[in-house]
Parts: sequence; C-alpha cells; structure tokens
Amino acid sequence: MICHGPWILVEADVARGRRLTSYPSIRTDLRNAGAEVVDEEVVVDQGLVSSRDPDDLPAFCAKIVEELAEGEHPVHDEGATAPAAS
Repeated sequence: MICHGPWILVEADVARGRRLTSYPSIRTDLRNAGAEVVDEEVVVDQGLVSSRDPDDLPAFCAKIVEELAEGEHPVHDEGATAPAAS
C-alpha cells in the first residue's frame, strides 16, 4: 500500500494493531482505527508493506520484491490460521 492505500485497511476494519505508514493526511484516520503510525519510507508488518507517497516508490518496490521472494509469512494473530499449503 502506498500513499492513501492504507485507507482500505481502515474501511475493512483491519488496521488495529498494525504498524503502518501513509500519506500524512490519512495518518489520523489510521490512528483512530487502532494502527501504530510511523513516518518511515517503508514499513513492513507481517507481510503488509506500506509507504508514504510516490517519492518512496524505489524503496517500496524493492521491499515488495524482497517480501515476495521470502514467500508466505507465519500468521501471528490469535485464532487465525494460515492457508493450507498446496
């Protein structure tokens, strides 16, 4: 997610407990939805990658490639289960 993308997590009610960054104008919404908001170029939280704005695209793209290369991340939420391996 980059720029205003984390708003999707707010609307889906899944931002709570996540560490995210975003465009400055939506940070209050993220905090109100329970996210930990930081002002960093790239933030990764359990496989979710977020960046602030298009100026961060080089670092964002590099991190996306790195995360995809790592493969599936373990699930840390209580009661949640990872998808079955195929």
